[in-house]
Amino acid sequence: MRLPGMSQPFLLAPIAECPPGPPGAQVRLAVLGARGVGKSAMIVRFLTKRFIGDYEPNTGEAGGARRGRARRVPRPPALTALCSTGNLYSRLVHLDGDHVAVQIQDTPGCIQVQEDCVQMLDSLSRCVKWAEGFLLVYSITDYSSYQSIQPLYQHIRKVHPDARTPIIIVGNKADLLHARQVQAKEGLQLADELGSLFLEISTSEDSQGVCDVFQYLCKEVSKLQHASSTDRRRSSIIPRPKSPNMQDLKRRFKQALSSKVK
Repeated sequence: MRLPGMSQPFLLAPIAECPPGPPGAQVRLAVLGARGVGKSAMIVRFLTKRFIGDYEPNTGEAGGARRGRARRVPRPPALTALCSTGNLYSRLVHLDGDHVAVQIQDTPGCIQVQEDCVQMLDSLSRCVKWAEGFLLVYSITDYSSYQSIQPLYQHIRKVHPDARTPIIIVGNKADLLHARQVQAKEGLQLADELGSLFLEISTSEDSQGVCDVFQYLCKEVSKLQHASSTDRRRSSIIPRPKSPNMQDLKRRFKQALSSKVK
């Protein structure tokens, strides 16, 4: 399934820290995927519309090569707090005319669903239990990152058996067509098999595409929250006892009187 198109632009100015609120007042999202697929870059792109490039975790310098040449660019100081691996971003954003409190968990790229990685599996499980909506991200230039999507999806479904929990599969770095290892049809086929939504994006070149993905996920989580709230209200209503049948009461009363007379 493909991501439905967005008819309205996403407004994101200014970005404010999200004040503490009651449980359920926030939309809680998690971005999962292998190392180097661009999870942090996607989140920062969504929150600031700026592209931070590819950075090695905790180094502050660019790692790897893009477009055939290596880059080593210092991380912008203003974005240092946003780029650390495993951060929780809490922001108040303007979405469809309303202010929505959004919390996004950026997970470490070294998380793998393997039996010999118990500590990371525990970390993953805590994140999955906390979140209400998920982005599963792979890079179209890294086939192994694509292969990690299905185990991550299955783990989410174990923790959230409710099929309504929104999950979107994202193929990132769609601008690097010369280095493509995963075809678009493979991503679409996997998403169809898992019953999920799918989209290919370029975080570096398509700010609106990144915003559309997060915007759609926020909407789906909000719908699920509303549905769950409605279900709780319905279940909390105590059924009103049926009114007694007055004719039956009169008949019994007459029978009782006649028996006493006899």
